[in-house]
Amino acid sequence: MDDTLAGRLASFAHACRDDHVPSDVASSVRSRILDILGISVAASGLDTSRAVVGFIADQGGSPQAGVIGSGTRWPAAWAAMANGVFAHSLDYDDTHLPSVLHPSAAVVPAGLAVAERRGSDGLALIDAIAVGVETTIRVGMAGFDLSTRQSTFFEHGQHATSICGTIGAAVTAGLLSGLEPDGIVDAIGIAASMSSGVIEGNRTGGTVKRMHCGWAAHAGVVAASLAAAGITGPPTALEGRFGLFEAFLHGRFDAEAVTDGLGERWELPGVFFKPYPANHFTHAAADAALDLRSRGLDPATVERVRVGVASATVRTIGQPIEVKRRPATGYQAQFSGPYVVAAALLGGSGLGLSLDDFTDELATDPQRRALMDRISIEGDERCDAIYPYQFPAVVEVTTMDGTKLSSEVLVNRGGTERPLSRDELALKFRSNVAPRLQPGIVDEVIDLCDNLDGSVSAAALVSTINEGFIRP
Repeated sequence: MDDTLAGRLASFAHACRDDHVPSDVASSVRSRILDILGISVAASGLDTSRAVVGFIADQGGSPQAGVIGSGTRWPAAWAAMANGVFAHSLDYDDTHLPSVLHPSAAVVPAGLAVAERRGSDGLALIDAIAVGVETTIRVGMAGFDLSTRQSTFFEHGQHATSICGTIGAAVTAGLLSGLEPDGIVDAIGIAASMSSGVIEGNRTGGTVKRMHCGWAAHAGVVAASLAAAGITGPPTALEGRFGLFEAFLHGRFDAEAVTDGLGERWELPGVFFKPYPANHFTHAAADAALDLRSRGLDPATVERVRVGVASATVRTIGQPIEVKRRPATGYQAQFSGPYVVAAALLGGSGLGLSLDDFTDELATDPQRRALMDRISIEGDERCDAIYPYQFPAVVEVTTMDGTKLSSEVLVNRGGTERPLSRDELALKFRSNVAPRLQPGIVDEVIDLCDNLDGSVSAAALVSTINEGFIRP
C-alpha cells in the first residue's frame, strides 16, 4: 500500500494518531482553530450562510454535530458543510504559499463535525486537523509548476482549495472515525471522485465560491463515512492513469511534493494567517497604502496611484478594471485591488482593515469610487521575481501638486517572516465575534483553543460558541 501516494498519506496519518504531531504543529493548529471559529461566527449571518442553513434544515437527519450560530444539530456531513461555507465566505481564512491554497477552511469544519459526532477529545482533533491540512497542502503542491511558478489547477480554472481540501478533509474525518490505513486509502479514493471547484467567480462575481470549502468539508466527511461502511476507492486515485492528477492536471504533477519529508518536515506552521478580510493578492498593497497614510498622505490630494503586483495576480484583483473599480457589494470589494488600496488610504480598523471596511454601503461610496478611478493595477517585474512565495506590491502615488511618493512591501504580514502575534490573532478573533458573542464567552473560547488537549472535549468548541451566541 505504501507504494501509492494515498498509501503514503494514510500511513503518515496513522502514525500521527499513534505518536501525535510535534508541539509546534499542535500550537499552530490551535491558532488555526481559533481563527476559523472567529471567521465562521462573523460569516454566520450572511444571506448566503442563512441560505445554506435553510437548505440543510430541509435535509433532515440525525442530530450529530452543531452549526455555528444555530441551536440545532444536524448530521455531521451537513454540519461540516455549513461551517465550511462560513469559514471561507469572508476571504479571511489562512493561505499556503506558493500553492495559494486555503487549507484550514475545509479541514477544520470537517474535523469539528466528526469529532463532535465521535466524542473525540481536543488532542485527537488537533492530530486529525494537522494531518488533513498537511495532506491538503501536499496534494496542492503536486500541482505547482516550478517552471512557471503557477498552480496548474488555477491555470485550468480550478479551485485548488476545494479540490485538494476534499482530500484533506477525508483524511481528517477518516482519522477521527477510527479508520485503519487501508480505510483511509479508501476514503482518499472516494474523495478523489468528489473533489470539485471552478474559480471564475473570483473574476466576475457570484457567491458560489463561498460554497467551495463547505462542499469540500461535506464531501470529505461523506467519503470517510462511506469508507467505514465498506465502499472502496482505487489506491492510485491520485497518481493513476485516470486519477485526480490526470483529470485535473492533465498528468503534469510532482509526486515528490506529496511524499518528500512527509512526517519530518511540516508545511503547516508556515501557512499565512490573513490580517485583512480580502483576497490575499491585495494584502501587500494594503500594507503599502497604510504606510503611505501613516506618513501623512491625504487621499484627497491623490491624482493617481499605480499599484505594482505580480503579473499573474492582475487578472484576479485588477481585471476587468472597470468591474474592479465598481464593486457592487462588499464581497466583490474583497477581490478588488482598487477598492482595497482606497480603503487603506482612507484608513481602516482592526489590524489595519477589518470586516467593517467591506460593507455593501462602502463598496458603492462615491468618495471611494472617485478614488478607485485613480488607481491602476499593473504587473511589476520586481514583484514577479518574488511571486508566488510572497504576494508583494509596490504602490506609487502622484499627488495633485506633482509630489511622488512610494511604498513597497515585499514580504506579507501573517507568515513566518512577519508573523501575527498571539495577541494580534486574539484581536482578530475578538473583532470578528464582537457583534455576535456575549463578552464572557469570547474569553472562554480563546482559552479553550489555547488549552485544547486530551482533557477537553472537541464538542465544547462549537457548543460553547452557540451557548453564548447573540441571536436577533
